[in-house]
Amino acid sequence: MFFFSKNKSVLKDLIPDGHIDIHSHLLPGIDDGARTFEDSLRLTQALQGFGVTEIITTPHIIQHVWDNTHEQIVSNKNETVLELEKNNIKLPFKAAAEYLMDDQFVQLFQSNDLLTLKGNYVLVEMSYINAPIQLYSILFDLQVAGYIPVLAHPERYLFYHNNFNEYVKLKRAGCLFQLNLLAVVGYYGESITKIAEQLLTKGMYTYVGSDVHHDKHIAAFEQKVKLKDLVPLKEIIANNQFFKLE
Repeated sequence: MFFFSKNKSVLKDLIPDGHIDIHSHLLPGIDDGARTFEDSLRLTQALQGFGVTEIITTPHIIQHVWDNTHEQIVSNKNETVLELEKNNIKLPFKAAAEYLMDDQFVQLFQSNDLLTLKGNYVLVEMSYINAPIQLYSILFDLQVAGYIPVLAHPERYLFYHNNFNEYVKLKRAGCLFQLNLLAVVGYYGESITKIAEQLLTKGMYTYVGSDVHHDKHIAAFEQKVKLKDLVPLKEIIANNQFFKLE
């Protein structure tokens, strides 16, 4: 009798029809994502092909790097939606932002000027070099201001990899975790895939995002998932239905 090992699933095949993507960089010319509308169109069509039917795109707001304002993002989104409609794409397409947690971010949420994923849920990130010195103060004040932090791609912060308890502290401090889907196919490297699997196994993620910037990210969805257990991944993919536009 012969036994054949079951092939691991290709990432794109795990995306259900009706999926809501809550993290991407599809607005043209506004950050390190899509450069032109043609890029935006191609990337959006690709996500549709995976089963995505609603998009919350999240351009960076990083002081002195991507100094995008609330008004600039909304204006760009409105223009992009009109162009998408001209190309027969009429899926719900909303713009939020991915905020670097720095002094400028504190000023923004204290003035109640955040572009949220939904309601009071706000996508935040840190530098890949180190966490902000006042991280827990920022998270506390953000929640006092009425917001719920959704931390983008915690698996990519290498400075936490040798101190897993820091992830526990972030959860206790009120952070929800958003997994970058490409982490599970090894796109960012083996160590990041390993941490992502640990966080999944311990049930520490709540949502997922594509974090699509360009065609290489799209191509990586054709790769096989490197996880031993797909159940926790499927569960948090399903959680994205929370963000369905009313």
